[in-house]
Amino acid sequence: MNVTDVALLLIRIVLGVTMIAHGVNHWVGGGKIAGTAGWFGGLGLRRPVLQAWLSVLTEIAAGVLLVLGLLTSFAAAAVISVMLVAGLLAHRSNGFFVFKEGYEYVLVLGVVALALGILGPGWLSVDHAAGIDVTGWAGGGIALILGVVATGGLLATFYRPQPAPAAEAAPQN
Repeated sequence: MNVTDVALLLIRIVLGVTMIAHGVNHWVGGGKIAGTAGWFGGLGLRRPVLQAWLSVLTEIAAGVLLVLGLLTSFAAAAVISVMLVAGLLAHRSNGFFVFKEGYEYVLVLGVVALALGILGPGWLSVDHAAGIDVTGWAGGGIALILGVVATGGLLATFYRPQPAPAAEAAPQN
């Protein structure tokens, strides 16, 4: 074990706990599942209750896997996918800065997840104890490609935004 292993543990714990908290908030926070589903529906996702539950399960499961350092590249892919969906549907049009509801925060979480996919979970992980060594280009490739493919699949299947209401016709004289 070395200092890099401790740094990777810290990154995994912070990212994992953040994802768990985000998933739990979608589940039992403020608006609960109904509020989360309403928000997802407003973003143009069909079957918003299903989307809310999938989001909760994905965020909590990815977070737990990251904290444990188990199947790290796959957990990173889940984080990347969640952040891509959030970035594309909820934050992209608001610019970069998070204080303007921009994509800054989701970009950072997604890139940190990709870095974990590349670097691996480190020595202090279930992956290491189990002899699962998927790091480097393979780990990063799994995280990035699976995350992008999952995002594309979700959007192709469920993204159906409502057309913007047409402007009222001007009265004819």
